[in-house]
Amino acid sequence: MKAKKSLGQNFLINDLVIKEISDSIKVSNHDLIIEIGPGRGALTKELMKKNCLLFCYEIDTDLKVYLAQLNSSNLHIIYKDILSSNIIDDIKNYQYENIYIVGNLPYYITTPIIKHLINLDLPIKEMVFMVQEEVANRFASLYGTSDYGSITLYLKYYYDVSKLFKVSKECFNPIPKVESAVIKFTKRINPLNVNKDIYFKLIDDAFKMKRKTLKNNLKNYDFNKVKKVLDKYHLPENVRAEELSEDVFMDIANNLKG
Repeated sequence: MKAKKSLGQNFLINDLVIKEISDSIKVSNHDLIIEIGPGRGALTKELMKKNCLLFCYEIDTDLKVYLAQLNSSNLHIIYKDILSSNIIDDIKNYQYENIYIVGNLPYYITTPIIKHLINLDLPIKEMVFMVQEEVANRFASLYGTSDYGSITLYLKYYYDVSKLFKVSKECFNPIPKVESAVIKFTKRINPLNVNKDIYFKLIDDAFKMKRKTLKNNLKNYDFNKVKKVLDKYHLPENVRAEELSEDVFMDIANNLKG
């Protein structure tokens, strides 16, 4: 079966990479794994060895010819788009402790899928995804780098984010035009001490025009409150958003609240 460009299909065929992805999550048989986009089942076969509940969401029903060959009482394959699936309803009758989500995500909808999962009321402990390397760099970037942006801070509000390893495009069939990387999200134990709504609006506005200074991007804010925090951290008034750490943004958000 040929991969479908319309679904962003690139099947992972490197056994070593498949095992590395599977090994990157340490689950017990009391846990639940959700795999997004099992494709022909290469990674699914490795995940089945963990002997815990495994739910797979596959949008392409043509792949049933491969996935139907997989046999386990713990395996449940749902042929639906993950973005329109009611995961909570699908797993409500099953007992589990923690949820781990794994997948080779279609690159054109990587961010919408991750945001969708974050907003679900589920005990997700870790998520491990294959994504475009450029996207992985943005997700896991540090302040002071060009990759750092509002999406970095948005994800860090919920998860500790780390780039595990690069994956050559030669590891896929068909070969994609871009390099890939595996990225890991580990749920933060302690929530950030900041008003979420104010914080998210602040980081969105701060990075709206990345080449502009923070002051230019925050024209509709009481900049005296912002400047008070900048002075505290010995930062100049013409600083750009990418030069501010998570702590500084949280401090600004808390100062705006007061």
